[in-house]
Amino acid sequence: MEKQNNILLEQVIGFPDDINSLQNWESRYRGLLTHLGAGVVVHAPDTSFVMCNDKASELLGLNEEKMKGKLAIDLQWKFLNENNTPLPIKEYPVNQIIRNKQAIKDFILGINRPATNDVVWVSVNGFPLLDNEGEVSEIVISFINITERKKMYDQLNQAQKMEAIGVLAGGIAHDFNNILVPIIGHTEMLSDDIPKDSPLRSSLDEIYAASMRAKDMVRQILTFARQEKSEVMLIKMQHIVKEALKLIRSTIPATIGIKDNISKKCGVINADPTQIHQIVMNLAINAYHAMEETGGTMTISLKEVELNPELNEDDLINNNIQKGIYACLTVADTGTGIPENIKDKIFDPFFTTKKQGKGTGLGLSSVHGIVIGCGGTIRVNSEIGKGTEFNIYLPVAESYLKKDDVIQVNIPTQGGNERILIVDDEVVLITLQKGLLERLGYQVTSRSSSIEALEAFRSNPDKFDVVITDMAMPSMSGDKLAVELIKIRPDIPILLCTGFSTIMSEEKALSMGIKGFLMKPITITDLDKKIREVLKPNKLRE
Repeated sequence: MEKQNNILLEQVIGFPDDINSLQNWESRYRGLLTHLGAGVVVHAPDTSFVMCNDKASELLGLNEEKMKGKLAIDLQWKFLNENNTPLPIKEYPVNQIIRNKQAIKDFILGINRPATNDVVWVSVNGFPLLDNEGEVSEIVISFINITERKKMYDQLNQAQKMEAIGVLAGGIAHDFNNILVPIIGHTEMLSDDIPKDSPLRSSLDEIYAASMRAKDMVRQILTFARQEKSEVMLIKMQHIVKEALKLIRSTIPATIGIKDNISKKCGVINADPTQIHQIVMNLAINAYHAMEETGGTMTISLKEVELNPELNEDDLINNNIQKGIYACLTVADTGTGIPENIKDKIFDPFFTTKKQGKGTGLGLSSVHGIVIGCGGTIRVNSEIGKGTEFNIYLPVAESYLKKDDVIQVNIPTQGGNERILIVDDEVVLITLQKGLLERLGYQVTSRSSSIEALEAFRSNPDKFDVVITDMAMPSMSGDKLAVELIKIRPDIPILLCTGFSTIMSEEKALSMGIKGFLMKPITITDLDKKIREVLKPNKLRE
């Protein structure tokens, strides 16, 4: 090893022939190291620094004079593995080389620089210089900055993770939908059959409310997995925050107090109610975990504020935020606080400081995505040992700034006497939907096979006024069935239902001539409303 290294050095810089040329040799040696694109450091066998070039000083954040003679561990660098966990001292590159007396190649390392308290990622190569007795006399280490390269790699890796999560979430949602549909459907039928003054009524209402919450959760999973659009509407946040507070109070221990200050005057925002509920719950859970061991106080408030980024709003997450009136949701705790060196990472997907089983690293990432998607921004204030405060700013809808509330109209089921063909491979779901629709007066024919449904339609195309088909069907998928039905009768209204599909969206369905698109689980109210909607154009032509 020593012979190979000496030959290499002699070829590159040459050795002095006599003592008189030593100064020229050293100058040449220094010049070569100075102009290298890589950082180079030389250690003594005890890991103390002998020398380094300018690039190394730049990357390490310390100059040669401050490093010379000091052990690597004394300079208080925090080395990180590729997964951002601390690198054990015995695994430091210099210690590996000394221990094994072998070179290392392309060792990826994060260096938390003490001077600037930031992390630079480097690829390290190094080798030992051995004396005549085979002992390490010096260690030469070179490294190049790969921070941008690693960032791009992490982004690609993150995209692949998110894609995998999307597929997994979609599969879970599909199966969960098939469980929810009969729960919702049978609850709706029981609600119609049982008198309003029955002692069972309150239990049925609770079952139905829980089912709707589960339905919203499935929709939120699909939105996160980019398989469904969020339902954006004009809403007031007050009732959503209060509803979340009830759930929070019932789930956290008495050692944590809750204070709330919900202003009735806070204006209307344009958002998905389920996503707003998700924001409150995620921030509240984080606050709870920050105070879990010591106890404390959680404060949740809502008020209307004015933001002006041109003045003193430099600490806002979204730099493109516009001047205007915003609904400000604040969730504060008196917990452990967030260390300064990780504040810029807390919204990164999968980043978490919680113990295993306490968090996935997706909570704040989801909050960030929702807020930015609504045109809002976030401000975070935190101090170690004193607590953390999250301020969520969501723009108030200008046309509703002077209004006190939003009128929401509940549309009752209308029903009809039209003839409907239902196609679904789940016999339980067919039976349920048939019973629900027949209660509303519809004449229902059902088929559990796309092929059988196509033959029934082909034999008498005018027998049916509407076709309702599931997307995921064996032998022939729902969209392909729709294409064949439209070939036979171009004006036939078709409703396509799905719990999850990577190849079908509402826009694509409409472009194919399919009149309606519904995401499972479907309530009878939603189904009846969509049936009346797709039938309306036909009725106008009659």
